Amino acid sequence: MTLSPTIPEKLARARADLRLGLPIVLTGGGKALLCAAIEELTEARLAALRAEGPPELALTARRAATLKAIPYDGDLARLRLPADADLRWLRGVADPANDLQVPMKGPLIALREGDAGLHRTAIALAKSAQLLPAVLLVPVADGLALAARHGLTLLAQPDCADLDRLAPLSAVISARLPMAAAQAGRLHIFRPDDGSAEHYAVEIGRPDRSAPVLARLHSACFTGDVLGSLKCDCGPQLHAALAQMGAEGAGVLLYLNQEGRGIGLANKMRAYSLQDQGFDTVEANHRLGFEDDERDFRIGAEILQKMGFAQVRLLTNNPKKLNMLQACGLTVTERVPLKVGETAQNRAYLATKAAKSGHLL
Repeated sequence: MTLSPTIPEKLARARADLRLGLPIVLTGGGKALLCAAIEELTEARLAALRAEGPPELALTARRAATLKAIPYDGDLARLRLPADADLRWLRGVADPANDLQVPMKGPLIALREGDAGLHRTAIALAKSAQLLPAVLLVPVADGLALAARHGLTLLAQPDCADLDRLAPLSAVISARLPMAAAQAGRLHIFRPDDGSAEHYAVEIGRPDRSAPVLARLHSACFTGDVLGSLKCDCGPQLHAALAQMGAEGAGVLLYLNQEGRGIGLANKMRAYSLQDQGFDTVEANHRLGFEDDERDFRIGAEILQKMGFAQVRLLTNNPKKLNMLQACGLTVTERVPLKVGETAQNRAYLATKAAKSGHLL
């Protein structure tokens, strides 16, 4: 047994460092890049990064499209950082909050030579840390020596192949929990081995493992589930699903910590601010640099299988959830509609989900 960190532990360190504003070092293909998330960058760190060499900026193709920058690498754009660009300029490029007030960010000179693999990895790490997907990168001659000199986390390209891997989940604890929906209830806690957020399974009654279970994959929504936000239908869906399971006497609700369709609460609030400017929910995500939906429903499939279920009656309006569960080996015997919670404030949001995301509303 070694005391050295495993690859998932290294990736968890890298995500934590980026959230703290610390740069990390990425190596691969004979190159090394010093990498920092723009969202957490300070003037002092920007100056220190510049002292190591000329920085480059990497953005997703979604954000690049808003800025009219050319994504020569397909899914991302690499940009040359102007010599006079300060932290305010960088944050303006990364964060769309003031796009309408300051629409011109140029000149944005896109790079097209060389490999973008490490840039792609840096953006994926920023996303997985629930930061804006905009990173500053500085090519360096000896990444190993630089990381050792400054005590920085070092990741080699093969380590980062695990970024798309579904982290194995361990059942941490299970306890009885009487609820308003059902006196006979249990709460199960599942913890990923990569240090990311825990997920919860609410078991109503004693569902028969040999029969299709009434199930819902519910993504955490602090604003809707806790505050009763009228901008979405999440809170009413949560409570209606639990009530239906209680009425039937059995069911499983998975509460997955994938706030804001996987972009995190801070970025979700950024999206809300953009919606106040007139953009719909999908357009807002794209302006931030994210896809329509960044969630991973494989997590739900693994939890259901670990709990002993092979067949489900899925409470959902989202066909993607059905497809993912079936792709993971579960049998979906029925889609049970869950049409609740429409308000004057979320009517346009629900229409966008139906028109652009395929929800059956």
